[in-house]
Amino acid sequence: MRMPSLASPSVERIAVPVVAAVLAVTCVTPAGAQLDPRRGPPGCVPVAERQIECGCYIMVEHRLGLLPTDVPLHWNIAAYPNRVAAEAGRGPRGAVVEALGRVWLMSVAEVGYRPVGGEHLAEVGPLRVEAGIPYTAAYMQGIMLPGAETGVHHHPGPEAILTLAGEECMETPAGKQVGHPGGEPVVVPPHMPHRLTVTGTEERRALALVLHDSAQAWAIRTHEHGWTPQGLCRGD
Repeated sequence: MRMPSLASPSVERIAVPVVAAVLAVTCVTPAGAQLDPRRGPPGCVPVAERQIECGCYIMVEHRLGLLPTDVPLHWNIAAYPNRVAAEAGRGPRGAVVEALGRVWLMSVAEVGYRPVGGEHLAEVGPLRVEAGIPYTAAYMQGIMLPGAETGVHHHPGPEAILTLAGEECMETPAGKQVGHPGGEPVVVPPHMPHRLTVTGTEERRALALVLHDSAQAWAIRTHEHGWTPQGLCRGD
């Protein structure tokens, strides 16, 4: 598997001034559960397997098929008052996602795309895709406490994270990106190994997209890249 360029992708974000608060959550681990209370289950798991609120949960997997490569694609995020309204605004590459106490319409679309109705939150990208590969959009929510950390992994496609509360730090061979409300979203190119650490002092809440090759697992935790994090996010 080839390594991508280590150059950081350009990121565009357009945010509305006010976004309704997400629901308060708890990271208490139920008795007998063998989970890290700061991050929940290891890796991201389907929301049907959720045992505690803390964790990374796959809310929707949306098969998109082949995607255009002649125009830059972005992750478009809009909030709706209810699912019926979101479904009414959904386009061919859109999916309705209920996450963090709100109803979202998430789309993979060209720059400037706006679904009908809703409250536009952001467009994040560009997302690098390849011709001839059918893609699946895995939409996730993440709720983690400071000190939580993932293992090293990569994806067969780009990953994008929009942080709504708290702070996170993503380390890759190219350096680190820090995500927080009002800042730049985190975008990791396809096949690039990385490790996420929740930094700061507050609970981190985020929406995430992994746009991956449908023929492969959405996350790959093998270490054929031979990369070891340098502790940039932990101050090592």
